[in-house]
Parts: sequence; C-alpha cells; structure tokens
Amino acid sequence: MNLDWSVVWQYSGALGQGVAITLGLTFCTMLIAIPGGIVLALMRLSSNRLVSGASACFVEFFRNIPLILLVYWTFYVMPVFTDLSLSPFATGLLALSLNVSAYNSETFRAGINSIRKGQTEAALALGMSQTEAMLKIVLPQAARRVLPVLASTWVSLFKDTSLVSVIAVGDLAHTALEIRAQTFRVLEMLTAMAVIYWLLGYPQAKLVDRIYKKWGVKE
Repeated sequence: MNLDWSVVWQYSGALGQGVAITLGLTFCTMLIAIPGGIVLALMRLSSNRLVSGASACFVEFFRNIPLILLVYWTFYVMPVFTDLSLSPFATGLLALSLNVSAYNSETFRAGINSIRKGQTEAALALGMSQTEAMLKIVLPQAARRVLPVLASTWVSLFKDTSLVSVIAVGDLAHTALEIRAQTFRVLEMLTAMAVIYWLLGYPQAKLVDRIYKKWGVKE
C-alpha cells in the first residue's frame, strides 16, 4: 500500500476553511437554538392550551425526525412548496436550528420544572408579577441547571454538523470528501478528517466535564 500523507498538508488551507465553516455553523445554530428553546419551553409551560399544544407539536415533530432527513427535506422539498431557495449553508443552519431548538426546549423545560414552586410563590407574595418571578427567580436558576446539558449539546452538535455535507455545505466533512475524490487518497483524507474532528472535539468534551463538576446541580 502506497500512502502519501503530504496530500493533507497540500490541502491544509482548504481543510482549515472547512473547520472554520464547521465552527461557524455550530456557533450560529446555538445562537438561534438557545433563545428558540427558551421560547418553546415557555410556550409549552403556558396555561393556554393552544400555545402549549403548538409548542408540543413543534418539539415532538422536529425532535423525532432523523436529522439527515430534515436536512434533505429543507434542501430539496421546502423550495418546491415555498419557492424559497436558500444557500446550502443557510439550509443546513435552518435544519440544525429546528432540530436543536426542539431538544433545547425540553432541556429548558426540565430545568424550569426543577425549580421548587415555593420560590415562585414567595416571589408572588412579595409583589412580583408572574413574568417578573419567571425572569428574575426561575430562569436564572434554571440556566445554571441546564448549562452542563447545553454544553453537551454543543459538543454533539459540533459533530452532527458533518451531516450537512450531503448538501454541499463546505464544512470540514464536505471539504475532506471533495479532496478525497480529487486525489483518490481515501485513507489519508478520511484519517485526517477523523484526527481533526478528534483534536477539536476532545478539548470541548473535557471542558464539558469541568462544567459538570463545577456547575452540575446536586439535590
């Protein structure tokens, strides 16, 4: 077997651009999915059945569809029905945001429900409105409780962004596969892709461990 690892260095610039797109896609997705998850969680906890039901339908739909299918659907099917044509990056971002928002919603809902009702009742007794009690008492505590879970979601999302490579988003996975097709260096490029993902993912995973140790709530 004749291996040529110099191809990795030769295309290091392209791989670097792919890494940048992967990180950018992850960051933009969480930037949308965190507030999206909070809104969906508050809707789900609403006493209004219509609002609560709409949130439940959204969450259960997008949480239970395979992400790869959602990516394909937004790229190929959505433009047919809506005449809305998005770039591959924007399409991937939309699919990831819908999926992660649904998961974040359940994370935030669990965090909010973990706060004892007595604290809300005490805030109301002090003259706070229901909204003020939620914003000043419940959500700050819930944020600390869900922080470790959100950190794990980030690491999982970082790896899952590779799924958008199937619609030509120029992330690390797509770039490495393009180089593989051009150079016929399958083993070298797939190995390089795996190593780069590991080098980027391992520090993030260890950071999550530290967050769990420091911020994890123990009853």
